[in-house]
Amino acid sequence: MTTKLFGEPVRRREDARLIVGKGRYLDDIGHQALAAAFVRSPHAHARITDIDVEPALDVEGLIAIYTYDDLTGPMAEPLPVLIPHPQLTEPRTNYPLARDVVRHVGEAVVMVIATDRYVAEDAAERILVSYEELPVVVGVDAAVEAKAAVHDDVPDNVAARHRQETGDVEPVLAASPHTLSFTQYIERSASMPMEGKGVHAKWDADDRSLRVYTSTQASTSVRAAVAAKLDLSLDRVEVIAPDVGGGFGVKIVHPWPEELLIPMAAIALQAEVKWAEDRREHFISSAHERQQRQDITVGYDDEGRITALDVHVLHDNGAYTPYGIIVPIITATQLVGPYVIPVYRVQVDSVYTNTVIVTPYRGAGRPQACYAMERTMDRIADELGLDRAVVRERNLIQPDQFPYDHQLTFQDGRPVIYDSGDYPGLVDKLKALVGWDEASRLRDDAAARGKHLGIGMALYVEGTGPGPYEGGHVQVLGSGKVLVSTGLTSQGQGHETAFAQIVASELGVPIEDVEVTTGDTRRFGYAVGTFASRAAVMSGNAIALAARGVREKALRIAADVLEVDVADLEIDEGLVQVKGVPGSSIPLRTVAVLSNPLRYAFDEAAKQATQFTTHDDSKPPVAEGDAPGLEHRDYYSPLRSTFASGAHAAIVEIDPATWEIEIVKYAVVHDCGNVVNPMIVEGQVQGGVAQGVGGALYERMVYDSDGQLTNASYMDFLMPYSSEVPDVVIDHQTTPSPLNPLGIKGAGEAGVIPGTAAIASAIEDAVGRRITSMPISPTELYDLVRNPDSEKTAVAAGRAGTGVMA
Repeated sequence: MTTKLFGEPVRRREDARLIVGKGRYLDDIGHQALAAAFVRSPHAHARITDIDVEPALDVEGLIAIYTYDDLTGPMAEPLPVLIPHPQLTEPRTNYPLARDVVRHVGEAVVMVIATDRYVAEDAAERILVSYEELPVVVGVDAAVEAKAAVHDDVPDNVAARHRQETGDVEPVLAASPHTLSFTQYIERSASMPMEGKGVHAKWDADDRSLRVYTSTQASTSVRAAVAAKLDLSLDRVEVIAPDVGGGFGVKIVHPWPEELLIPMAAIALQAEVKWAEDRREHFISSAHERQQRQDITVGYDDEGRITALDVHVLHDNGAYTPYGIIVPIITATQLVGPYVIPVYRVQVDSVYTNTVIVTPYRGAGRPQACYAMERTMDRIADELGLDRAVVRERNLIQPDQFPYDHQLTFQDGRPVIYDSGDYPGLVDKLKALVGWDEASRLRDDAAARGKHLGIGMALYVEGTGPGPYEGGHVQVLGSGKVLVSTGLTSQGQGHETAFAQIVASELGVPIEDVEVTTGDTRRFGYAVGTFASRAAVMSGNAIALAARGVREKALRIAADVLEVDVADLEIDEGLVQVKGVPGSSIPLRTVAVLSNPLRYAFDEAAKQATQFTTHDDSKPPVAEGDAPGLEHRDYYSPLRSTFASGAHAAIVEIDPATWEIEIVKYAVVHDCGNVVNPMIVEGQVQGGVAQGVGGALYERMVYDSDGQLTNASYMDFLMPYSSEVPDVVIDHQTTPSPLNPLGIKGAGEAGVIPGTAAIASAIEDAVGRRITSMPISPTELYDLVRNPDSEKTAVAAGRAGTGVMA
């Protein structure tokens, strides 16, 4: 065979269409639809005392107004907890429209439907909502202090206490040659996809069916939610994710209130209805992430080897817990990273605050975990006067220790077992790639130019490809086209290209003949979604299995026609041929026609291929257990997650005149097992590093003491431009996973996970001050360096802990 595309740097097929403006996003759909707008709470915590819609009723073009009192049946109930957990003892979720009390700025109170969005906004502005303000809780420290409660029936504001441990921490810490304790903060941030959320719904009264387009990461889950909440039969609901302009986790919630309210209005009004989120709505009503306080105590010996680790995490889950406590659980289970931690205890208290809900954002608890572990490694090295790389190397899991069981469990109770890796190899490659041993010379060169230079590194391990399953369907048409579908959605990751490569490689067909569809419940009704670096692992393997099923059937049919043994056949460039006999072949498209008993009326080649064969009258045309058509559907369900890994290093230069922080070099060594497309993987790493830079230096959601988001626009919320994102030097390491047929691991979140830790380490190295709160700005760095107590205090630690900036 010459067809080999798996592992090749094939250019992304979808880019040409998207770059020239031929994409089809949510707001490109339904130009004639009625439009929705929402009245959202201006208060962080308040009781709704009255809603007066009278002033809006004379607005020309107004169609309908909905409040909570208009909701009936399941719609009048709270939204579901998507991932329950026994340690989430006080779950709370919001209603589609607020009932009685609002608990964060931006919570939806009233929905307005009008002839267009402008009219809907005008009507919404006239609606008068009266509130009785209630005490506000902002930040994890205030939540624990519990002078006020976000929910009256949760007076301590603690939604969950999650605890994992191996061994008995206290006696081992007491017996350790050295111990140190410290507190650090990582602040609240949020994903900012280019396209916000959006929903379009159309009800067919004659067919009693509903079609919903939504900018989502989980179309099949939205379908189930819409059917359940609107009392519809599942087979009457179609949900389609069109082109989605980025997700990063914020679009994994299913359902968002709007994904129920818009279809509800479409059914009630017998009309098309659409809502597209504006940027301010995204800031104040979509999900945030990251904020934690981490209290860390570590025991270690004279060589820097950890003897025991004790971590207490306070995690801010915002006003509600629709996604359960998956983010802090990931922090707890993956904090140990690539290291041997013989005795370990972590307790996470997930607390309510009067702020926007917290759900997974690219990395989903792993950046926080990496920040805790890697800063601990830096502290140990500093206390002992050792090279930071050496301390890491002395604690690493060794290649001959795999599979490695940490004696921890994930959200679903499955064990945390690392399947494969070579962590010392990562460090060796990283040191060479970044020039770790040349840091002294680089520092001297920078000093000669009047700059402070520092270098830092961070290692991570990432559980990828969690189940429970994904599916794939592959069908070869009589035209030779190969149709591929999976229920998993796409938000720009290059799925169309990578999945086409897998099928082309498995089937031996030109990639140009492969057409891929994702996120359309009409094509594939059972799926989970795109998150947790699972697309290639889950749908990639499911599609490979489906393609193998097609290949097996194609070879069987062709063997009958060519009168040879199946083992003598191969498929290459769309031809099924006898190995070593080029003239003895049959096109795969003809095999597809032959798979259908009605073939002779439609395909001349099939007639020729079978003109001398006779039908066995003792057998039916379609054999028992077989089916017409050259197609196969299959599912992949993993035993457990597979673990990718990597190492990042950053070199920063700091100008002592402005305290501006410039990343002058950034190096990455990553291991995601067998690589489907190295070009796509490197693009994912580059994008992740950009978000890591943002999380370390720019992105911070700033709430004041009244729960008002003070930087809810791109004028005030900072993100790195391309000029602030360094060129990333990337090296690959490959340890195939033994857990799936393709030997792959996820790569989508790898780039962002260690960024904050690596950059914090580099800044600390440059200025000689403790960095214990991230992100950090030039102003904060200036204040830190001039603080005589800064060796032992955090950067604005008091402010960071409350979530309130001066």
